[in-house]
Amino acid sequence: MQNILYWSQIVIAILLIVVILLQQKSTGLGSAIAGGGTGGQSTKRGVDRLLGILTGILAGLFCANAIAYLFVI
Repeated sequence: MQNILYWSQIVIAILLIVVILLQQKSTGLGSAIAGGGTGGQSTKRGVDRLLGILTGILAGLFCANAIAYLFVI
């Protein structure tokens, strides 16, 4: 059981890193040419929203797995 929790922690950590790196701010070349940010309040839509939800789920799994690993040792 300890081995399963150990390797799942590594896999979750790698997935969490990938999902966080996939998230982008709206500071690309288009906003630099247009003169800054959007200027208003923006909401997450589409892929940004999905990545945000996935980040929360993976972070929760990471924490739960870490706590479970403490009790198995």
